[in-house]
Amino acid sequence: MRLFAAVLPPASAADELADEVQKLKSLPGAGRLRWTGREGWHFTLAFYGEVAEELLPELHERLARAARRNAPYELRISGGGRFSDRVLWAGAEGDRAVMQKLADSAAAGARRAGVPMAEHRAYHPHLTLARNRTDDLDITPFVGALDGFVGTPWTVGELALVRSHPPVDGVAGKQPRYETVASWPLGR
Repeated sequence: MRLFAAVLPPASAADELADEVQKLKSLPGAGRLRWTGREGWHFTLAFYGEVAEELLPELHERLARAARRNAPYELRISGGGRFSDRVLWAGAEGDRAVMQKLADSAAAGARRAGVPMAEHRAYHPHLTLARNRTDDLDITPFVGALDGFVGTPWTVGELALVRSHPPVDGVAGKQPRYETVASWPLGR
């Protein structure tokens, strides 16, 4: 199974972001971006890749422990940015130190469960909004349009383990489908 640990925004936060994304889709060049569907919006804490079925019980136990050791925290979707001109994302504002600790715990727990983890990159909380399908589209105007966006804060209360179902090869416009396979309350 292709898995990752994540924070999932509540419907109210997704509603606010959806309104903002609708405005972005009216900007010149928006049709050249591959927009992430609302059902795919999440803040990845740790990406695990393909995880063998026999590792799941230990991974679940380790993630439950990580959730218990981390208190609920405040978060809001705010602003945006880009990774080169390839990915447009919305940012996170709030208690990012706690979010970082939760991300570190989710990664460490997976390693202890025997999940082979790729090289560790610095954690940068973001929610992917769109991917650039071309080499000649500057996404700076989209980032600029997100500058003033500040969503309503919410309390992050759980850690989710999410399965990614890749899109069918050869079917244009299809996106991965995400399925929450387990979740654990924070601080309990």
